[in-house]
Amino acid sequence: MKTFVVILLSFISIKINAQMVNSVYFKNNSYELSQESKTKLDSVAQLKSNLTFRIFGNCDPSGNIELNRKLSENRADAVYVYLKNRIGNNIKLKSSVGLGIEKQINDNSTEDLRTKNRRVDVLIDKTFAPGEKISRKVYPNFLSTKISMMKVKDTFSLPDVSFFGGRHAWLPGGQLNLTRLSNILKENPTLQVELQGHICCDYDNFDGEDLDLKTFNLSWTRANAIKEFLAKQGIDINRIKATGMGHLNPVIYPEITEADRIKNRRVELVLIKK
Repeated sequence: MKTFVVILLSFISIKINAQMVNSVYFKNNSYELSQESKTKLDSVAQLKSNLTFRIFGNCDPSGNIELNRKLSENRADAVYVYLKNRIGNNIKLKSSVGLGIEKQINDNSTEDLRTKNRRVDVLIDKTFAPGEKISRKVYPNFLSTKISMMKVKDTFSLPDVSFFGGRHAWLPGGQLNLTRLSNILKENPTLQVELQGHICCDYDNFDGEDLDLKTFNLSWTRANAIKEFLAKQGIDINRIKATGMGHLNPVIYPEITEADRIKNRRVELVLIKK
């Protein structure tokens, strides 16, 4: 079984443009909150914007289906009860659901990956006024920015590289710019980059389902598809990191038109090393 990269799950920011997720983790077969988890939830409870929290419990596949479902419910309920006693009037606790093993982000080939599946995700939504819409400024184009002007940790866009809905295959128009990206990396062999995948539309989960692979890590499979393409072009894979960002940083939210959705189905680049 292929081992999936652990997706970024812990994300705290006072400024909330659309949605963010905060995750807490549990010991095997336990739903007791650790002190570290309580500290993290205390921080979440102090957020001041008008927000809605939705809580989803998860587990690894140890035990039978019914026990896993109940364990994930108990984990979700533990977080719900803890937050309920601490949040202000600006925060609404909307739901608490145990998913069992339905939507694991990682496989379970190592203990570290199993640990990442023993978690509760708190999805945090900003309350939008009727008709309100955000549109984030697009990052500079990696393909047209001079290497000398780039700074480590800067984020760049990869224009015209978008993906079919629910899939990690890019639309035909993206091939040209992916080839250009490959050529830039060949011409600048010291560059190292992180590919950050994004999705649209699925705001009931941290990440979306990859319809081809039947996994819930679509943002990562999109970034990894480009990594694999670059490797086939001769780029050393040690120069490329693939990360899934789910839908935490949309260009446009909420997505109303297909054009909006296409803009959010993207991969961005972060310069790691020059």
